Amino acid sequence: MTRRQYILGILSLAFSVIIFVMPFVLVFLTAAKSAPESATLDFSWPQHWQFWENMIAVIKARDYMLLLAYFNSTVITVVAITLLVIFGAMVGYILQRRNSPWNKVIYGCVLAGLMMPPAVVPTIFVLQKLYLFKSLTGMIFIQVAYGLGFTVMLYRAFISTLPRDLDEAAIIDGAKPWQVFFRVILPLLKPVTVTIIVVQSIMIFNDFTNPLYYLPGRENVTVQLTLYNFQSQFSQEMNLLFMNILLVTIPPLLVFVFFNRQIVAGMTSGAVKG
Repeated sequence: MTRRQYILGILSLAFSVIIFVMPFVLVFLTAAKSAPESATLDFSWPQHWQFWENMIAVIKARDYMLLLAYFNSTVITVVAITLLVIFGAMVGYILQRRNSPWNKVIYGCVLAGLMMPPAVVPTIFVLQKLYLFKSLTGMIFIQVAYGLGFTVMLYRAFISTLPRDLDEAAIIDGAKPWQVFFRVILPLLKPVTVTIIVVQSIMIFNDFTNPLYYLPGRENVTVQLTLYNFQSQFSQEMNLLFMNILLVTIPPLLVFVFFNRQIVAGMTSGAVKG
């Protein structure tokens, strides 16, 4: 390693620490302070640690709203990810394996879904007509619809790296089309499936705008909406507001830290032949 590369590496590391680590440190220190200390919003060490007291106060606030938000966000995330993996893999498999003039049209619609911004008012109108507005079921369908394009694109690119001989050998052995997919192809999609689960779960769990538009009501609150709801309540108690931020941030952060390599592997697995 040359001296220039070493210096650039040090500067890049320092820049990353300032951008990504220091804000988290500020949130953690502020969440552990008392209300008067937290008003300054600086990097000073807390004179009196109140981490657990602040955590309990945030959890109990507004009749345990944060726990309800965790439950709602978990249900939406788990069900939406399950549907995305199943339907995304099936659509990606068909688009890649079957030569049909309709496939180009369908894939064009998939790409259009990635590029076109969502229309909020028409979507609300459709949800109301289907009696899915203000419901977790409607929110799950929204998340699936918004994430399906990205999911299909990744699955299609990854399946292009799998030899067609696998499909043909399974058919010769007497497997039906659904057996070829679920017993032969789907187990081989583990790398890209892990990537989709991690990336999409973080996006859905951290989503703020979609629940704000399509999921009003106190009983439907999600984790990101608690920040919006608690902002007025904790405006004079920054320690409790930052504790709420910390509790909302930790789960997605842990998922990203532990599955970082799988994300990179899945994103680049179909880059050559996709």
